[in-house]
Amino acid sequence: MNSYEPEPRPRAVVFAYHNVGVRCLKVLLAGGVDVALVVTHEDSATENIWFESVVSLCQTEGIPYITPPDAKSAELLAQVKAADPEFIFSFYYRHMLPASLLEVAPAFNMHGSLLPEFRGRAPVNWAVLHGATETGATLHEMTVKPDAGAIVSQMVVPILPDDTAFEVFGKVTVAAEQALWRVLPSLLDGTAPRINNDLSKGGYFSGRKPEDGRIDWHLPAQQVYNLHRAVAPPYPGAFTDVNGVRYVIERARLGDRHGVLQNGKTDNVAARSLPLGLTVVDNCVFGVCGDGGIITILAITADGVAISAQQLQTRLAA
Repeated sequence: MNSYEPEPRPRAVVFAYHNVGVRCLKVLLAGGVDVALVVTHEDSATENIWFESVVSLCQTEGIPYITPPDAKSAELLAQVKAADPEFIFSFYYRHMLPASLLEVAPAFNMHGSLLPEFRGRAPVNWAVLHGATETGATLHEMTVKPDAGAIVSQMVVPILPDDTAFEVFGKVTVAAEQALWRVLPSLLDGTAPRINNDLSKGGYFSGRKPEDGRIDWHLPAQQVYNLHRAVAPPYPGAFTDVNGVRYVIERARLGDRHGVLQNGKTDNVAARSLPLGLTVVDNCVFGVCGDGGIITILAITADGVAISAQQLQTRLAA
């Protein structure tokens, strides 16, 4: 009687974090990949953890995982080699992988933009800040130079005029899942396409810090609104300091949606007579910008505490 020998599954070591890490790990598992080891991060006590946990997924699926402090140690290299992977994947892992790791097996990274656009850190936030109307997810070959390898798969998503980075990130997470799912069979059998990643196009962007959310009210209203959208909660938020108090915009819309600045008019005539920055008119909060345009502020905090338009007006008048 012949015994059935199942075909060996392709083995992978996966570097993963955040929602994209969780979703793409699930794609690999559904696609028949043997995930021998996951390398992820310890959650930081100082960070707002609003995203899914790779560690929890590994615990549920019984996948071995480690959380080394960096990606350059000899110990990590030995652990990856011991797993004997045929593939290495990186899904929103936050450290660059050194050449020594990339030499172990063919390596692929999922990036949250349409490469070569918005290479580097925080691609979704930068895309929203720059007023892009679309972005997406790109699976590409990993090289020592970040986000520079050949493109294997891409998926496009729209950025609507009022989308926040959080909302766009949700779309990009789905795009990443689809981009990986679509190409995984051909990637595993060695027939996946390789498309040139033209680095003469697009640009490279560094990481963003909370201080980068400071509002310059001299800028046009569209730029101020884009900043708000790019860093709105659960990110740290766009802020302005007045009399030693930090005001963070939680929710806003571009322009005067209520028509209350002057006799129901929605043009910029009334706004131009107001000082730049925060103001309260007819119990509505506005931000007056350098081009005479305004943003309507629907929710705002003062030193971390939500305040009303009336409370803000009292503070500004003090």
